[in-house]
Amino acid sequence: MADSDHTSRRTFLGLAGGAAALVIVHPADATPAMLQAAIRNVVGEANVRTGKVKLDIPPLVENGNTVPMTVSVTSPMSADEYVKSIHVFNEKNPQPNIGNFYFGPRAGRAQISTRIRLADSQKVTAIARLSDDTFWSATADVVVTLAACTEEAI
Repeated sequence: MADSDHTSRRTFLGLAGGAAALVIVHPADATPAMLQAAIRNVVGEANVRTGKVKLDIPPLVENGNTVPMTVSVTSPMSADEYVKSIHVFNEKNPQPNIGNFYFGPRAGRAQISTRIRLADSQKVTAIARLSDDTFWSATADVVVTLAACTEEAI
C-alpha cells in the first residue's frame, strides 16, 4: 500500500511540475502598452528626442533567435558630458526591456554590441540617458522571416 501511495504522489508531482512548466514556457503576448510602460519606467515623464543614438541592426533577418545589434551614442565621454546609460526595448517580446547598460565618463565611448532574440517582426528602440539627464533615441524596424524557435516547437 505504501508503495502505491508513493507512486501516486510521484505521478501527481510529475504532472503538476509539467503543468507549471507549460505556464512558464508560454508567456503572455506583449502589448504596445507594455512597451510604453517599460519606457516610462526608465525615462519617467522626460521628453525623449530623436538623434545622437545610432542603432545598427539588420532590417531583415532569417532567424529571430540571434539578431546582432550595436548601439552607439555620439558623446565626448568627458567628465562634463557623457552617456549615463543605454536602454534597449522591443515591442512584441514578452519582456519589452531587452537590456540596460551603464557608463561613466571614463568609459571611452558609449557603445554596446550584443545579440538579441526577436519573436517576430517588430520595432527595436534604443534610448540613451546623457549626463545632463536628457534622453535621446533611435528606432529600427526588423523583419523576421522565420520566428524565434519556441519551446512548444521543439
